[in-house]
Amino acid sequence: MTHETGCRNLVLILGDQLTPSLSSLRAADRAMDRVLFVEAHEETTYVRHHKKKIAFVLSAMRHFAEELRRIGWSVDYVKLEDEGNTGSFRGEVERACRRLSPQKIVVTEPGEWRVLEDMKTWQAASGLPVDILDDTRFLCSRAEFRAWASGRKQLRMEHFYRDMRQKTGLLMDDGKPAGGRWNYDADNRKPARADLFMPEPPRFSPDPVTVEVLTLVERRFTDHIGTLRPFWFAVTRAEAEKAFDAFLDHALADFGTYQDAMLKGEKFLYHAVVSAYLNAGLLDPLDLCRKAVAAYQKGAAPLNAVEGFIRQIIGWREYVRGIYWLKMPDYAASNGLGASRPLPDFYWTGDTDMLCMAEAIGQTIGDAYAHHIQRLMVTGNFALLAGIDPQEVHEWYLAVYADAYEWVELPNTLGMSQFADGGLLASKPYMSSGNYINKMSDYCGSCPYEVKARNGADACPFNALYWDFLARHKQSMKNNPRLGQAYAVWNKMDGEKREALRESAAIFLKRLDEKQKV
Repeated sequence: MTHETGCRNLVLILGDQLTPSLSSLRAADRAMDRVLFVEAHEETTYVRHHKKKIAFVLSAMRHFAEELRRIGWSVDYVKLEDEGNTGSFRGEVERACRRLSPQKIVVTEPGEWRVLEDMKTWQAASGLPVDILDDTRFLCSRAEFRAWASGRKQLRMEHFYRDMRQKTGLLMDDGKPAGGRWNYDADNRKPARADLFMPEPPRFSPDPVTVEVLTLVERRFTDHIGTLRPFWFAVTRAEAEKAFDAFLDHALADFGTYQDAMLKGEKFLYHAVVSAYLNAGLLDPLDLCRKAVAAYQKGAAPLNAVEGFIRQIIGWREYVRGIYWLKMPDYAASNGLGASRPLPDFYWTGDTDMLCMAEAIGQTIGDAYAHHIQRLMVTGNFALLAGIDPQEVHEWYLAVYADAYEWVELPNTLGMSQFADGGLLASKPYMSSGNYINKMSDYCGSCPYEVKARNGADACPFNALYWDFLARHKQSMKNNPRLGQAYAVWNKMDGEKREALRESAAIFLKRLDEKQKV
């Protein structure tokens, strides 16, 4: 497992850096340097990560270590239950330095602020220089994003996205956007029917390495959220590429049209389901985008689907990373709406009568996955309307999704979902009554609550909560141009209707606070 001879440099690779072209590996020499992988107890428990998420990361790490060994790298791998494992990155780096006597420690910058702050202490702890290299797997460096943001009054993703389209040349024709429009989101809001053909993402059988990890997770993380088996994730680069190729062949063509749709029992619809692989480093973002564009160019997928797909990657993904590093560490404490209600227990169990919430949380528990509209307009929407503490919401999203790393999850949660950053990231709160959920899903027809009822015990809770939210925050939001129509409707309601809505919301929130089933 380890080599006791010395080395020139020690190269630590993290669990979301599983990429052969990683900057730290490119700067290293296979003949003289040593690669170190660490399964650290601290990293599995700083939030209570989903069992499948832990299993995915550990198995993918072990497979990537073997991939590097096969191409000639000397690799030290510290497993979670190895004797002497200190449980932390710093402790294991110090232990490796004592064992191997390197001249220098080389790392690629991490995706989380807390890990970067820890890395900055390693030089003093080890007595060795620590080179922290840029993560060149992203299309926009942190310095480039700072330069883009400098002097702008608003940091809107759409403006950033257009610059990234021009930089990459993706879907560009002679300097203009393909089809004459930058954004085809208006074409991507169609509800799905249950009788449509729904492709399933490929499922991969656990090999002996993964089986060993699953046994470890079952033994060590019994009190963490999630169903561990069946475990079907890709854990190697080849498997991840196979999963993406299946999306290109069977789902991309309908991805755009139905990307906001939700159906009972249909976890994936036409989504790629590769974000966990992309964020762990098994897939390359530009490569995925180029393959999607190639599908459009050969007529295998329409423009609205391909544009919507690449916007998520070169737009949102790159943008939220830029916001994260631009605004941390203060950003993590954002709570612009003063929300303070504890996260309801049903976020961990799925035990709620609200069918949309039960469906989204249930599949999250089962597969560490829910698509972006389920996260934004169901679980996130409810938390926003109910005034849930945004830090608790953030920790839940970080824990339960296999693709969640803080750089991508935190801005999406605090900024886009919970509007806790005061509108830095989003131009308005992403919220809705039950009507939106009814329009985009078939959940409401089987729900005990009545989606068309505004108030009362049997009414969809989203309805009264929506209007109550607007009333609670009227002073700070009444001048938001994107909420003008909603406030115009509220202002025209007679006093009795408004009072009934607010009373209905208060009764529901009281039940929530008393931990009654809702």
